[in-house]
Amino acid sequence: MSRKIWLGLLALIGGLAQAAPEQHPSELGKVTTEVVASGLENPWALAFLPDGRMLVTERPGRLRLVAADGSLAPPLGGVPEVYARSQGGLLDVALSPTFAQDRLVYLSYAEGGGEGGTAGTTVGRGRLSDDASRLEGFQVIFRQEPKLSSGIHFGSRLVFDGKGYLFIALGENNQRSTAQDLDKLQGKVVRIHPDGRIPDDNPFVGKAGARPEIWSYGHRNQQGAALNPRTGVLWTHEHGPRGGDELNIPQAGKNYGWPLATHGINYSLLPIPEARGKTLPGTEEPIHVWERSPAISGMAFYSAERFPAWRDNLFIGALAQQQLIRLQLEGDRVVHEERLLEDLDARIRDVRQGPDGYLYLLTDEAKGQLLRVGLEAK
Repeated sequence: MSRKIWLGLLALIGGLAQAAPEQHPSELGKVTTEVVASGLENPWALAFLPDGRMLVTERPGRLRLVAADGSLAPPLGGVPEVYARSQGGLLDVALSPTFAQDRLVYLSYAEGGGEGGTAGTTVGRGRLSDDASRLEGFQVIFRQEPKLSSGIHFGSRLVFDGKGYLFIALGENNQRSTAQDLDKLQGKVVRIHPDGRIPDDNPFVGKAGARPEIWSYGHRNQQGAALNPRTGVLWTHEHGPRGGDELNIPQAGKNYGWPLATHGINYSLLPIPEARGKTLPGTEEPIHVWERSPAISGMAFYSAERFPAWRDNLFIGALAQQQLIRLQLEGDRVVHEERLLEDLDARIRDVRQGPDGYLYLLTDEAKGQLLRVGLEAK
């Protein structure tokens, strides 16, 4: 055998070995991970196109198209300028419920221009060009007002419900008291039509001193949101301060407590000044609390047929604890929790169920990756 052929075989074998799924322990068998794409700069969110390709946001302000084989296209044109400082930048991405007809892509991002150089979360939409190289006619449909962030706690996640309404889960810009102020959009879940119009049946429509976009309030920094496929109801989760990350089912007009009710304390180890306890009459208790913060981010309900042991489980990424959290549910109750991928050594930013029944994760690193996750059941 010639040296050239031998080297080619070695390269092929090395490539196959590199591509082989890694295995990780699980109560249900072995969790497998495969690298789909590498070289993403602080990827934040992903959305699947109908043809299996993926749109991935990079926090510095780029929207990338990822082919099924993991190859990256050049950054798309037509993406708005973003406030790329600290936690700010290009954040979530979602497809229109009628994407097959309108090809509309929705983006949330940090936008500057506030008083004193502050920023807030903005949402807009543009048409994905026929060659998928740019967003055409991008228009802003929502702005968080006032703009109060100096670089942190923007949220944000975008979720369409089964009726076509768009929910936007927002952070409180690290301005704690604003989460309770109904004349501000910090620390809120808002509900709008896909074009930005406000639904007539929102809970605060027509109420003096309240923003009509608001669906629920008293949230801290929401970085996960998903529609429960079993009920069609929105679930969100949010970062606590030092401790007290929580999972909620936001209901119309309800108060979720922050900063008056919290399981966490300040990073200084002192109590939250406004806090009156872990619970407070008139506010809603979370359905699940992490007393020690995993720094949760991204989540997905598993509803596919590929891995039956995962059916109706909720998967949540963890940034600080660098894990994938599996929550077993009975109705709307969490009955069991398992920590997965503890040996991955990567901050998990987003979690999505793919059309092929695998889970897909984004790792929040300067050289971030897109991972495909499966299960070899016992």
